[in-house]
Amino acid sequence: MGTDPGGVPVLGTSMDGDPHMDTDRVPSNGRRFGWRPHDIQFLLGQSDVGQNRAEASQRVLAELNPSVVVEAHTGELSEAFLASFQVVVLTESPLEEQLRVGDFCHARGICFIVADAKGLAGQLFCDFGEHFVIDDPAEGDPVCATVQHISQGNPGVVTCVGTEDSHGHLFCDGDLVTFSGVEGMTELNGREPVPVHVLDAFRLEIGDTSSFSPYRRGGLVSEVRQPQECSYEPLCRALEEPKIQVASPEELPRSRSLHIAFRALHAFRREQGCLPRPRVLADAERVLELAWSLGTQQGPLDEDIVRAFACVSAGNLCPVAAVVGALAAQEVLKAITRKFLPLNQWLYFDALECLALAGAAQLTEVDCAPRGSRYDGQIAVFGANFQEQLGRQKYLVVGAGAIGCELLKNFAMMGLAAGPGGELIVTDMDAVALSNLHRQFLYRSADISEPKSVVAAKAIRRMNPHVRVTAQQNQVGPATEPLYGDNFFRRLDGVTSALDTMEARTYLESCCLRCLTPLVDSGTEGPRGNVLPMVPHLTKPLEPGGTPRDGTFASCTLRYFPRTIQHTLQWAHDEFEGLFQLPAEHINRFMEDPAFLEQLPAGKALKVLEQVRDRLRERPRDWRDCVLWARRHWQSRYHDAIAQLLHIYPPEHETSLGVPFWTGDKSCPHPLTFNPENDTHLDYILATAHLFAQVHRVPPCRDRRATQDILCSVVLPPSALQEGLQIPLTEEQEEAQKPTVPQRRGTTPRVHVPPDRRQLTELIQDLAQQRQELMGHEEAQVPLMEPIHFEKDNNIHVDFITAASNLRAENYGIPPTDWMTSKRIAGRILPAIITTTAAVAGLACLEVYKLVWGCQDLSCYRNSNISLSNCLLLRRVPLPPPTYWYGGCEWSCWDRLEMRAVSADGQAMTVQEVLDWLQRTHGWTVTTLLHGDTILYNKGDNEETRAQQQAQRLSDILEDAGMPQQQALELHYVCEEEDAEDEDKRPPLLCSLP
Repeated sequence: MGTDPGGVPVLGTSMDGDPHMDTDRVPSNGRRFGWRPHDIQFLLGQSDVGQNRAEASQRVLAELNPSVVVEAHTGELSEAFLASFQVVVLTESPLEEQLRVGDFCHARGICFIVADAKGLAGQLFCDFGEHFVIDDPAEGDPVCATVQHISQGNPGVVTCVGTEDSHGHLFCDGDLVTFSGVEGMTELNGREPVPVHVLDAFRLEIGDTSSFSPYRRGGLVSEVRQPQECSYEPLCRALEEPKIQVASPEELPRSRSLHIAFRALHAFRREQGCLPRPRVLADAERVLELAWSLGTQQGPLDEDIVRAFACVSAGNLCPVAAVVGALAAQEVLKAITRKFLPLNQWLYFDALECLALAGAAQLTEVDCAPRGSRYDGQIAVFGANFQEQLGRQKYLVVGAGAIGCELLKNFAMMGLAAGPGGELIVTDMDAVALSNLHRQFLYRSADISEPKSVVAAKAIRRMNPHVRVTAQQNQVGPATEPLYGDNFFRRLDGVTSALDTMEARTYLESCCLRCLTPLVDSGTEGPRGNVLPMVPHLTKPLEPGGTPRDGTFASCTLRYFPRTIQHTLQWAHDEFEGLFQLPAEHINRFMEDPAFLEQLPAGKALKVLEQVRDRLRERPRDWRDCVLWARRHWQSRYHDAIAQLLHIYPPEHETSLGVPFWTGDKSCPHPLTFNPENDTHLDYILATAHLFAQVHRVPPCRDRRATQDILCSVVLPPSALQEGLQIPLTEEQEEAQKPTVPQRRGTTPRVHVPPDRRQLTELIQDLAQQRQELMGHEEAQVPLMEPIHFEKDNNIHVDFITAASNLRAENYGIPPTDWMTSKRIAGRILPAIITTTAAVAGLACLEVYKLVWGCQDLSCYRNSNISLSNCLLLRRVPLPPPTYWYGGCEWSCWDRLEMRAVSADGQAMTVQEVLDWLQRTHGWTVTTLLHGDTILYNKGDNEETRAQQQAQRLSDILEDAGMPQQQALELHYVCEEEDAEDEDKRPPLLCSLP
């Protein structure tokens, strides 16, 4: 049981994988079926044998987060004890106890969860009471769109501005919306939420607007999410009339059969005092008889499912426990936070397809009998020989982040690479950061700044000293192909991907595709996740990832016409770099070597010199100077620049066609007036002054009152508006009118002045003299300034981004955002929660089981998609690889031509011998032969060049490519009489070298 920092009490009884409350002790050999020995309870080690499980687990759980109070309870679950909890979770408990506790919790309004895992199946049940209110049922942020026009009519039609991706709005029929910032039709602003009817991707109907004022410009339409109330049946009634949640209707009969099977298992255990013995047919048949005796009111009973479930129900598997435990943990979070829709009310999960693997179906009672091993729970399902096979595996885990930690933990518990000949390699370039600790449980505070792979390897060795793990700190990519080349991948039994970028995942997939190496790819985003197995010759390769957006937007949008908080946050990020990083880098470089300016174009050099001059003039002496500088910069950005823009394009400005300028995707801004009592204004000054002080190595101050006193004494002169400025309205105009003196995105418009050589010379001479004076001071022995790079884990950095963005948003009437959201967007943080990563890693390891078996039956594999926000799990058989015809034969993307490229003299073949082999074996006349982008043979070259090409040996080609150790060479070719459609259909030629 535990309490979070907010004081919410949660009781978990022997949770699968994370036991909280238990009266049992850690077994020494796991011979008692139904136990959770070391292969599943990763918190427990060999030194914990003989101790109470709750007490042994409490110590380790408490280390994960010092802010959470974790207590062990070894007594009975009395009503007085249960009454103090907001959420109660039961696992591994008899049905009688579930019913007793469930009735008590339902009557007291305590959220009640049952989670259980037996063999290859899992069960989850939720009862959150008769009047449970969900404050925020949906996933993600509320939908918002910029208004382009609103018609007067019944119904009125709202036209929305498209996004940078050319997508329209994301509203759905029936969504409730409010309006803000609308000019003209002001009756909509602040109105009670109204439902919308979606007409198309850009238009919405909102009801009667016929009596409203005509729309002029501007405005945002925003979704309003309403609380939702749910009612749950107690367990005693839900057993007889189950509401079972499934991802698709065709899954319902299977889940109903599993519902009866779990009930029958409880009856068998009550009757026999133990679970069915593995692979004992008589025990399985008795479970089936009990299932029939319970009735099948909900539909026909699938006898095969019940038998298969019963045969392995005494086993316990870490991956299954990970999936069920993650689902249960997310339901606990829903009960506490009232965020997302809870499960209504039953969910069943199984991987019984594993029993159809070749060899698994023929296992006997002797094969699955306990050996007194930590892996007995796994042996009960897959047999002892399979366990030895697991120990011999050679696997690569790419990435030791959130998913990587879960995979490594599972592998250690499964015994993957824990036997003779086994090898588990984990590689990750990153070091442990503070922000990792909420989801990457192998790491602790003491590990911060240490290499992730090294710390993770040590952690799983503590879990299982037999696992043969090697930690590496390399990126898997083109730059490390000498380390992770084709020979490396071909000797592996499999690869698991735990990467967080599509580019890296796509590269890894291409390596495995080329080397015929099985790959299990996993990914998460918030409560969603997916697992995709890629099996040579059996499954369709993974789809190549599209080019992801990098968070940048059109420069003119950021500088003059932002309309979303994402725009203002990107502008603030650019401000940070332009204020606190680039100028300091330029000054330090100038002080070190003024000649670097000679390498720059004249316009660029002039800009850098002006920047150096201005910053040297602005060097602060103390904190007060830093505050004054920040105040002047506030005035420049949030008042003067906006006043200048409105001077050029007044609010009533119209285009040459008579269309209002400030409409559609252009929101008319307004200047801000500084107020030292305004929290956002003061937050900006404090963060900006602090960073400016850090750049100039001046001691900062965090005293808000003292800073306010300084600000109250500041009087700034009014700014002068400039005439004749031209502002580009599109990206094309910006390129065409690119200033000779380049400006950073987001800076104040400046007059376009051609570079003046005399001005440049005078600046250089002036700065050279200043540099000479500065070089005489002791401080010149170190870099004059300290460049600051934005770090998402630095609170001051995020303070600046948040305040700068929200002030910019206020200029343009954009709703502000909070500190955490600003950190997530500006830091480009992908939403990540440990429940999703645990579930995804569990699903991935189920696919690894199948790969270890060497399964060649496509129907046994599963692509998995999970959404924990609505507790949905969709598992589908992967698609087979597409086939095509080339050279009179049918091929797939997995096929390749293979030849032993060894000449009669024992050396590597020449190019001519390869050409002869293709002609002799397949009847193909090759016109071009390539290795990557290198042309090895081209029929169109002159005779002398062709002769040189034909005489070259394949080993020399590898030597020239910097890969002398490679033992195979993949070649591509073009043949005579090919059509254009044949370009992507030729199977590659794999040449094995001596």
